[in-house]
Amino acid sequence: MAHSLSAKKRVRQNEKNRARNRARKVALKDQVKSFQGALDGGDLKKAAAELRNTVQRLDKVAAKRTIHKKTASRRRSRLTKRLNAALAAGPAVKAKGALKA
Repeated sequence: MAHSLSAKKRVRQNEKNRARNRARKVALKDQVKSFQGALDGGDLKKAAAELRNTVQRLDKVAAKRTIHKKTASRRRSRLTKRLNAALAAGPAVKAKGALKA
């Protein structure tokens, strides 16, 4: 247990910062889940909008140093890659379905 006043203050600050960081990470995870849900549901326009929101949230969390900026960049790249793959596959799937019908 901390004995000095400055060490006690540090403990209080760490508790507050930990709560803030956890809240930011939870909000980020929820945002990523909403993007993945839109992507899995096949709604590409909604997925694109959710990606914009997710990227914005990633950048804000990285700016606050809750996550590292390169971690945010890597996640942004992977999510964008998933959306682009779905967009590329989307018209081909529709075209194949049209040919069978």
